[in-house]
Amino acid sequence: MSFAPPSPLVPCPPGTDAPPTCEVPHFAPVRVRGGQHRLRRFVRNRRRAVALGLAVTAAALVAAGPRGGDGARGNDGARGHPATAPVREHPAVETVSAPVRIADGATVRLLRPGDRVDVIAAEESALGGEARVVARGARVTKVPEPLDGASEAGALVVLSVPRSTAARLAGASATARLAVTLC
Repeated sequence: MSFAPPSPLVPCPPGTDAPPTCEVPHFAPVRVRGGQHRLRRFVRNRRRAVALGLAVTAAALVAAGPRGGDGARGNDGARGHPATAPVREHPAVETVSAPVRIADGATVRLLRPGDRVDVIAAEESALGGEARVVARGARVTKVPEPLDGASEAGALVVLSVPRSTAARLAGASATARLAVTLC
């Protein structure tokens, strides 16, 4: 009697093509030597471990890199370097302290350090009587105590203003009477 392989059209009953079962022999546990020694050596060399960790982290960050809104890299194309807009530099406005004599001493007594004032120069009425704003939003830094006989000459106030405004204040005080209005 010859044994013929089963036809692919006629399936065999499940499990008939598998080898017969046998018992698995008992093995002693497998022990790997030197594993603890390597771990201890790795822990002893902490500097190397930290350096390795930092290198792996840096490589992962560079690989992840910033992406634009459309999934493309930044404008410069360098991996790990975001494309930044150019920084616009604003010229620094240098402020100076400008002592200004205000014509009305009673108005100066109303001022306190930190107040914001506009300084107005009023030309003498004989010259046409025109008024103009010399400084806008100047910060009062100090209000000195008035001297005994100086109430007729007005009162002094120290303002913090840009350098160019301080020059206009000095010029206006030589030719006009100065007044302040609170902002």
